[in-house]
Amino acid sequence: MTDPSDRKDQLEVLWLDPLAPETPLDQWQDLADNSVDPNPFFTPGFLQPFLQAFPSATVRLLVIRAKSSEDWRMAAPIGRRRAGLAVPIKTTWTSYYAPLGTPLLRDTGGPDDVAAFVRAGAGSANLMAMPFLPCKSRVASLAEEITGWENRWAEKLSRAGHSSGDLGEIQYKTAMSRKRRKEMRRQLRRLEDHGPIRIAHLVGEEAIEGFEEFLKLEAEGWKGRAGTALSSNPETALFSRNVIKNRSLNNGVRIDQLWAGDTLIASLILFIEGAHVFSWKIAFNETFARMSPGAQIAAISMKQNLQSPDILEADSLAVPGHSMIEPLWRGRVDIGTLVLSKGPLGSSLANLTVVDLKLERSLRSKAKALKAVFG
Repeated sequence: MTDPSDRKDQLEVLWLDPLAPETPLDQWQDLADNSVDPNPFFTPGFLQPFLQAFPSATVRLLVIRAKSSEDWRMAAPIGRRRAGLAVPIKTTWTSYYAPLGTPLLRDTGGPDDVAAFVRAGAGSANLMAMPFLPCKSRVASLAEEITGWENRWAEKLSRAGHSSGDLGEIQYKTAMSRKRRKEMRRQLRRLEDHGPIRIAHLVGEEAIEGFEEFLKLEAEGWKGRAGTALSSNPETALFSRNVIKNRSLNNGVRIDQLWAGDTLIASLILFIEGAHVFSWKIAFNETFARMSPGAQIAAISMKQNLQSPDILEADSLAVPGHSMIEPLWRGRVDIGTLVLSKGPLGSSLANLTVVDLKLERSLRSKAKALKAVFG
């Protein structure tokens, strides 16, 4: 495989401030629109509002550009952070609000683009990580093949998703067993006591209005009481509103709603990026918890996705083992943290990173277990 250092006449590396006025948003968006592995969280419409709300001096946009045409070949926000509990490392930038770390790679991109990206991202330490990276993505496949670099999956997990076409229909029918369909229909009939059932799928300007209804519904539930709802503080409220506004301009967001009369029962926000759907946030009216509003809206959204011919795949973005979504979205999205290193020092640090991540995950699991026992 060609080393990127042999192609200096063809590729160049840029480090950009994602918020700088001179950063070319048109080229950035063009790459996002033509990425082989779509990632709504690395688009300017999401990343800029996020960094405006949560400034970070370490985050820079790494761009691999063709010298001749100045076309962006690959890009992702990169920051230095702890991969686990202690080991500092450069990573693609993910967060609680953006659990997907797939760099944007042009659909015509190849191994030289990815090699140049990893080389630049790793820097002098010859070490970088890509958390929340889909294991079957094109980027992961090419990164694993870079000559002279070692790769390790620090952890692999599986979260809910679903396919399209015949396989998606099979997944839906498997999830919606006769017993479950009967129970969910019974629950809907109970909801009808509060008014006629209505389902809405909002895009464009309607999505902006629907998001305000979502914010209100979320704030009235347990997240509002815990102070973690999007509207609980000014930063997340402004950030999320700007994201929805930006994405609604090109129908990049869909908000599914379940109503009973004038009462909003449940709402699910989905980002549409290329032929992929990502479910971002869900909220439901806890007064109607016995009618399984979360499961109802998840099933409604899956059915809508299957009826949309342009959608090929859906990712729930949910934590693995999620009790509500996994029984319904029967497909699986395999993700992990891919650690890339070169040379003795990079290899040693990579081994420490893998151990560190496993230790952190073990401690998190134990903490959850103790919380379940002692409250």
